Amino acid sequence: MEPADRETATGLPPGIAAAREELTPMLSQYADLCAAHEDALVLFQVGDFYEAFCEAAETVARVCEVTLTERSDSTGDYPMAGIPIDNAAPYLESLLDAGYRVALGDQVEDAEQASGLVDRAVTEVITPGTVVEDDLLESGTTNYVAAVAADAGEGDTSEFGTVGLAAVDVSTGECLVTSGDRDAVAGELDRIAPAELISGPDAPDFDPPDAERGWTTHEHDAAAFDRRTATERLEPYLPAPERRFDADAELRAAGAVLAYAEYTQGDDGPLSYVTRIRRYDPRDRLRLDAAAQRSLELFENRGLGASDTLFDVLDETNCALGRRCLERWLRRPLVDAEAIRSRHDAVGELADRSLAREGVADALATAYDLERLVSRVSRGRADARDLRSLHQTLAVVPELKATLAGAERVDGDGSGGDRADATDATDESDLALPRTDHLSDLRDRLDELTEVRELIDGAVATDPPQEITEGGVIREGFDDDLDNLRATEREGREWVADLEASERERTGIDSLSVGHNQVHGYYIEVTDANLDRVPDDYRRRQTLKNSERYVTPELKEREEEIVGAAERADALEYELFVDVRDRVAAETERIQDLADALAELDALASLAAVAVERDYVRPELREDAAHAGDGEAPTAGDPAGGIEIEGGRHPVVERAEESFVPNDADLPRGSVAVITGPNMSGKSTYMRSVALAVVLAQTGSFVPAQAASLPVFDRLFTRVGASDDIAGGQSTFMREMSELTEILHDAGADSLVLLDEVGRGTATTDGRAIARAAAEFLHDELGATALFATHYHGLTDLADERERAFNLHFTATREDGDVTFLHRVVPGASSSSYGVEVAELAGVPGPVVNRARDLVAAEEADRDRKADRTETGAEGTTDKGDPEDDADRDGDASLEEFLAEEASDEQDLAGPGTGDGSTETDPPTNDAEREAAGTPPDLAAELRDLDLARMTPIEALNALHDLQSRVDDDG
Repeated sequence: MEPADRETATGLPPGIAAAREELTPMLSQYADLCAAHEDALVLFQVGDFYEAFCEAAETVARVCEVTLTERSDSTGDYPMAGIPIDNAAPYLESLLDAGYRVALGDQVEDAEQASGLVDRAVTEVITPGTVVEDDLLESGTTNYVAAVAADAGEGDTSEFGTVGLAAVDVSTGECLVTSGDRDAVAGELDRIAPAELISGPDAPDFDPPDAERGWTTHEHDAAAFDRRTATERLEPYLPAPERRFDADAELRAAGAVLAYAEYTQGDDGPLSYVTRIRRYDPRDRLRLDAAAQRSLELFENRGLGASDTLFDVLDETNCALGRRCLERWLRRPLVDAEAIRSRHDAVGELADRSLAREGVADALATAYDLERLVSRVSRGRADARDLRSLHQTLAVVPELKATLAGAERVDGDGSGGDRADATDATDESDLALPRTDHLSDLRDRLDELTEVRELIDGAVATDPPQEITEGGVIREGFDDDLDNLRATEREGREWVADLEASERERTGIDSLSVGHNQVHGYYIEVTDANLDRVPDDYRRRQTLKNSERYVTPELKEREEEIVGAAERADALEYELFVDVRDRVAAETERIQDLADALAELDALASLAAVAVERDYVRPELREDAAHAGDGEAPTAGDPAGGIEIEGGRHPVVERAEESFVPNDADLPRGSVAVITGPNMSGKSTYMRSVALAVVLAQTGSFVPAQAASLPVFDRLFTRVGASDDIAGGQSTFMREMSELTEILHDAGADSLVLLDEVGRGTATTDGRAIARAAAEFLHDELGATALFATHYHGLTDLADERERAFNLHFTATREDGDVTFLHRVVPGASSSSYGVEVAELAGVPGPVVNRARDLVAAEEADRDRKADRTETGAEGTTDKGDPEDDADRDGDASLEEFLAEEASDEQDLAGPGTGDGSTETDPPTNDAEREAAGTPPDLAAELRDLDLARMTPIEALNALHDLQSRVDDDG
């Protein structure tokens, strides 16, 4: 939608504003609400519909695809469009998807009791990040609204100093706060993935990595980000809030996001269910940026199998609480080795104990979303059915505790063994508490909340109606006064039910009937044919076409008793229900603590179920000695600190394919594995399987392998797959260079780096140079553990030049022109990429394939000719080049070899002499000699000296182009 259209739909519509002084009282009330909510589209309750008027109505009609009608009164005609209140969810979702905030102007007094205009007020502002209605939220997901604020930068190094980030899920009450530099906060936003972002007046801009699926951004009241204002806002949530945060920007962001949350919930004061404001340090978790999450397909697969993600593989949870917890774990894996081992212990125990695991799953399958239930209870928006759902969930807690207590005692370290398919090992009669500390602690945290469960069960009817104001929600026996009123009402109705039979007998009128309606109450109806038999004590109440309706003094008295008792009972029931709800709300923190325990138990049971079903193994964790505080960390190149995986598998691919070829991985700490091989042979799958094993292990899961020994990484980087950002002005190559720049700036010795086909998308010389320089920088400067897949075969000589570099390749066989990919990784370098064969498999037309083969053959023949000439010294050189190395020059040689060969070719063209009668048999050995001899300097050395990691992608490309131009000019 165009901004102009949005401006006319939100706030006060121009058509209403133009007639502001002439509006009827109701439209004037609508105008006041619109003027008070300039950033929202106001929906105004009129009876059973939410209505919008004038330009706002035109927007509602278009977006929601409803009929545009008209309201006419003495002041004029106004376009009008409405949506039904009892089925508003799909229409509200359409408005949210179109980018609107929606303010609900509800009737806040009973229309029947109002004298004059019914009072209305905005009770909720619905925005993408503050939705709380179940109909608008996906079960088991988080829905954050985030805020960012920045402290002033210090010095000239950055425009921004510390950036604070706070995010709250208004539907559950979870609130997270952190801070860092701009890049660190951008990474956290990628990980949190808020639905909505509000930005302080001094904050940097943060764009979502995916514009279609990312957050919406807008500015909020700048005053909310003021330090004093934010502190006052936080005081009801945290005592002495200025002491709770590490940075001023954190406090300001937290205060602003809670102010916004309160505003959207009707400005009724603090959200009492927001009891878990947690400050965290991003360095306390494995950091996965948006590129890593996307390329590893943790939560989203944009291919044909859109549901095939790592989360889908792991998600065997049984309730919304567990699903949300598992997602949090996968977005933020652990880096503390003891915490990781503790989760592994719990998963191992649940994997071993099939009866306990299945019992936990069965019990949690009946649990409701406690976090969202208690938030509705705390906000005073829960109905009787919500309380019954809460009761049903609390009722499973004793069962869960009994299930966990029914554990067998097992000797040993409590690890549950290495295999996930271990069976129950001891007699059922040998009962004990959970054998692992993790599950034992979880069992202790399962608060049965007996008094809350008994209160709800004793107060709320088993199957209550949806409405809480019309009676029928409170159990009989809970309140004596209510019971008496209900008895009076019931006795009166029974008397009326018997009245018809007794009056027929008394009057002799067989067609006499007793009825009731909302307008006239109870009546006795007699047809005109029997009017002569009507008793004297009947009093006429209503005349119909063929009958008369009467009332007797006794019936009138009973009616007053029934109606009075019913009204008083309904009012008392509502008071009693609100009191019960408030008493439950007083236990919000205990219920939230229980919800955390249930969520964690469900997530652990899910990981255990996957481990058993998919034959995953518990990884051995290699914790750096420096981290443990008992010595020096393993040195770079030390196998004891690296990755060892036996028979590793890709968890997503193996589920989708009928068969999967497992592969080993042996990566010493700080090593660079250069991986070559044909397209479609499995290089990317192999690299991802190693990275996913790390992610799974640090999440707390077992891993798909026969055995695994893994270190703890602090960051995981990937540059895998082709993508672009045309709208953002980035081509595929520019996007690749931007991601490479981030990796080379941020990776370190405790990082795992995956690079796939770095340097493609530009000239071969440039691309090969960038790839080689990046690989050398990872090895020499960063010391990161890296998997580097490439089709530049010349990079394989890094294994000869660098101590911690080695080659791997994927095997293939060719027979009668047919290529078979074995998907098996073995040591050494590949001899071919089989590009033409892959093109043929993809269905490229035969003439194109045949022509490509001819061109390849011609190029190979030309390389052979040059190799033969070099070997015979035909041009006066004594260099005896390797034909294989020479054959790789055009597409796969290193830049150093390429430049040397370029110089040799130039000498060939110049002839054996120098022009002055002398001959050259030895090339210049340094730059001075080269300059004196008129030959190019050692550009390869200059290339190695380039600090690409500290350059922008454009600067790096310009530097490389400059080197190439100098080669060409010197020629």
